[in-house]
Amino acid sequence: MNNIGVAVMKLIKKAKNFLCLDTSQKLLLIEAFYYLAYGRILKALPFSKVTPMLGERMKESSMDEDSYETKTLRHISKAIYQMSKYTFWESQCLVKAFAGMKMLERRRIESTLYLGTGKDENGNFIAHAWLRSGSTYVTGSEGMERFTVVGNFSKTLNNKGKRKEKQ
Repeated sequence: MNNIGVAVMKLIKKAKNFLCLDTSQKLLLIEAFYYLAYGRILKALPFSKVTPMLGERMKESSMDEDSYETKTLRHISKAIYQMSKYTFWESQCLVKAFAGMKMLERRRIESTLYLGTGKDENGNFIAHAWLRSGSTYVTGSEGMERFTVVGNFSKTLNNKGKRKEKQ
């Protein structure tokens, strides 16, 4: 079988795997794909236009979370990481953090987006972004300890970030 045939077979297998998922998982993956696209658009805009959408500058959200939120955070994180492999655009740390923030905001869960800078092994300047909600790092936790936080944005919500039906 040639390379095109192998690629088609892999695509068919991935499509079958997707179709075997339950509806809630499919919807979460589709939502992650959508918000990764949204995040990529935000990344292309001047940062001064994006910052008002990110929440309060240099503030942090609470470290508290309940068991429902912990489970939701894990599901969202997994969906973002899975779908970032299939986007037609760059979906690295900042795009993932933007996507995660929007997905959490839809669920009325607070979060903090961190921006950090550091140097790579060659001494070159590098940047990184990660997203935390409660005590859980939703995106970007890999290697974050190598970066110095230079900015953060807290998305705090009414009702202390809890879902409306939980009041």
